[in-house]
Amino acid sequence: MDYQAFFEDKIGALRTEGRYRVFADLERKAGAFPRARFHDADGKVREITVWCSNDYMGMGQNQMVIDAMHEALDRCGAGAGGTRNISGTNHYHVLLEQELADLHQTESALLLGSGWMANMTALSTVCALVPDCLVVSDAKNHNSMIEGIRHSKAEKRIFKHNDVADLDAILGQYPKDRAKLVAFESVYSMDGNISPIKEILDVCEKHNAMSFLDEVHAVGMYGHRGGGVAERDGQMHRVTIIQGTLAKAFGVVGGYIAGTAALCDFVRSYGAGFIFSSSLPPAVAAGARASIAFLKEHNELRERHQERAATLKRRLTEAGIPVLPSVSHIVPVFVGDPVLCKQASDMLMAEHDIYVQPINYPTVDRGTERLRFTPTPLHTDADMDHLLAAIKDVWSRLGLKQAA
Repeated sequence: MDYQAFFEDKIGALRTEGRYRVFADLERKAGAFPRARFHDADGKVREITVWCSNDYMGMGQNQMVIDAMHEALDRCGAGAGGTRNISGTNHYHVLLEQELADLHQTESALLLGSGWMANMTALSTVCALVPDCLVVSDAKNHNSMIEGIRHSKAEKRIFKHNDVADLDAILGQYPKDRAKLVAFESVYSMDGNISPIKEILDVCEKHNAMSFLDEVHAVGMYGHRGGGVAERDGQMHRVTIIQGTLAKAFGVVGGYIAGTAALCDFVRSYGAGFIFSSSLPPAVAAGARASIAFLKEHNELRERHQERAATLKRRLTEAGIPVLPSVSHIVPVFVGDPVLCKQASDMLMAEHDIYVQPINYPTVDRGTERLRFTPTPLHTDADMDHLLAAIKDVWSRLGLKQAA
């Protein structure tokens, strides 16, 4: 077999379909978010405005976070020195886990290398080792949750997206004393919709099922202290396992779970993804802790964030740009074609210095390709004026679909 030809053919197929992914070579400007320097293929550098960052609150540029990371770097050096079990538990990790437990008002929390790893490790460990565990997963759950469930080899059922009646019907087919876990998210990041957490937890309790809630796109942004949608809705205390990330609203990197002391110790003791992975650098843990502490005390940033998202949705809709329904901070603009989606993104960058990434299959279903805007508290009215003028120009020139 010609292996290189196989690889090249598979990449060529992606190019033909219009969904080959090109990375924007960016250099973030400390203290100037959402500005960044873009390095193009010709080696030229120019300033652009980022409209698709998952640094939802701009905390990756917050001076308190940067200062905390500098202090930890000076005190501890670069790396942690090993896995958590072998010399890699730095005091900053312990303090961060305490901060996370306080955020979610749980007994304990466990830090992992990323949100993906937190989902993969927790779900694969719990669902594999709890005897005869049935997993019921929302149809639109993230890849990391799907992989964790698949890796566990537990029996799996899929319930219709955010459909509480379908979940109830599925669970009702099994004995109440059988072990069960329901896995779902709070904010679904590509559509921007939010799950009915209370109603799902009602069904979980009715059928004696554990609940696993992914709050990756909600922690820091919802709830009075930033605990997520479960905090906002007064449901945090009812969730068996809360999973979150440090790489989005908190602006750094890493993932975690929060729950009872026994649950976190169980995953710590049995989870391969935790046991065999090197620890996060102490400076990262220090920055994340500072970010969480800051956002707990600054609810006005969450209010500003929601206002910015609502304003952008309104202004795009008024301009005839087709915004998909979203009740969260995510602003998805429908294109419906992978080639046109990439062209629109390229034109916004090349001609208007606006960066928004095209979202194509397999991240979203074919025929639902979109541009996904994530306004932050730091995007100004002038930034929106510029974006609106640019997107109207691109929409007109490409003949893209207007809002009904």
